[in-house]
Amino acid sequence: MALSPSKLNTFLFFKLPSAFWCGVRVQSINDSVCITKVTHKWFNQNPFKSMYFAVQAMAAELSTGALVVAQIQESKKNISMLVANNKATFTKKATGKIVFTCNDGALTKEAIRKTIETGEGQTMWMQSIGTDSKGDQVSVFDFEWTIKLKS
Repeated sequence: MALSPSKLNTFLFFKLPSAFWCGVRVQSINDSVCITKVTHKWFNQNPFKSMYFAVQAMAAELSTGALVVAQIQESKKNISMLVANNKATFTKKATGKIVFTCNDGALTKEAIRKTIETGEGQTMWMQSIGTDSKGDQVSVFDFEWTIKLKS
């Protein structure tokens, strides 16, 4: 896999600076799983002294989107990607270090294969689950990604 956490984190600095300054980082990535992390701090908190939902959304989206980017790069095709929809559920206050895990790499690979094979755009729902340092779930994000071949 061509993408590494350090390459993705450098990309954040230059192309998604708000995520970078809020503390969002890629912890690990492979063909099937991407893990991101963000630590609750004064800078990214809400008035209730927990992590602002948008910061959680940035970390969750990155865990799904990085898998899409990695699979597109691996395909060596000119494919566009876009979030068409998202939904979230919050189950606990997010404080401390929050880790977001997306296990949908195989789903991404299959959608890209179908896009290349048929020439038709594809959509896929990818999920990222946020947990705190105790392993308790704090949030679940679902993102509907659309991909299509560029002409």
